[in-house]
Amino acid sequence: RTIEKFEKEAAELGKGSFKYAWVLDKLKAERERGITIDIALWKFETPKYMVTVIDAPGHRDFIKNMITGTSQADCAILIIAGGTGEFEAGISKDGQTREHALLAFTLGVRQLIVAVNKMDTTKWSEDRFNEIIKETSTFIKKVGYNPKAVAFVPISGWHGDNMLEESPNMPWYKGWTKETKGGVVKGKTLLDAIDAIEPPVRPSDKPLRLPLQDVYKIGGIGTVPVGRVETGVIKAGMVVTFAPSSVTTEVKSVEMHHEQLVEGVPGDNVGFNVKNVSVKDIRRGNVASDSKNDPAKEAASFNAQVIVLNHPGQIGAGYAPVLDCHTAHIA
Repeated sequence: RTIEKFEKEAAELGKGSFKYAWVLDKLKAERERGITIDIALWKFETPKYMVTVIDAPGHRDFIKNMITGTSQADCAILIIAGGTGEFEAGISKDGQTREHALLAFTLGVRQLIVAVNKMDTTKWSEDRFNEIIKETSTFIKKVGYNPKAVAFVPISGWHGDNMLEESPNMPWYKGWTKETKGGVVKGKTLLDAIDAIEPPVRPSDKPLRLPLQDVYKIGGIGTVPVGRVETGVIKAGMVVTFAPSSVTTEVKSVEMHHEQLVEGVPGDNVGFNVKNVSVKDIRRGNVASDSKNDPAKEAASFNAQVIVLNHPGQIGAGYAPVLDCHTAHIA
């Protein structure tokens, strides 16, 4: 139903080809520009999982938003345009496909699915698909992924081929395989590949850590911070402290996708309503923790794996980088 409603709107604005992207672009401003800007959170259910889509933008100006969103993902789906010239542009030295894959790996997203899109524009060519797999395998390997552990799926988002059901247009396609710790896994569609994601270990017994993705002010409700629970649990009645500002408040309720939760556990993207805190007091990048159980606080030093992107060639005294750590973006 959602897709039908958006299809009509897309056609009216002359952006028919953005069919499925349209469903994710739920912000009005984005719709009119025809590109994906902020990080949209959508959910859908597969036979195996409840999936939250963090739709990372594919436009160069929005890399900052992509960084803070991607750091919360369990798996990245790299959508590669199969069209002549488009694929080559994406993986060129300055291409976005390359940059997005590097960001995903850098931010700790260790599982990857590669969907080769727009197969209809290649006349469903097996040769083109194989050429793209070969090139893509080489560059994701350089980034840090093991191509043998990646499902490569040829799709047409526009026509829906191989998204949910096997496509009749690619009889040569025998399906994807990937190596996992538990052995070789096989499947045909993008949906199969999503169901083959391995769920990460969720440390719910550790103290609560919840980096904020955003803070909303919602009429009639108040201040609602949003983010993914990394460790521990969050529930109504808990007194939380936000680091580094040391703002402390009580959690009134916890929601996920507009449904009340008894508790949010690691992996849940939750919104929680807090008492007597203004939207000005807390911000993206702050970390919420349980004030009674080892609350988050500043450290004199910490060990980190640091990856430098877009550096000036050499780094000397006085260099002032922008630092991204979980959802924080600090100049």
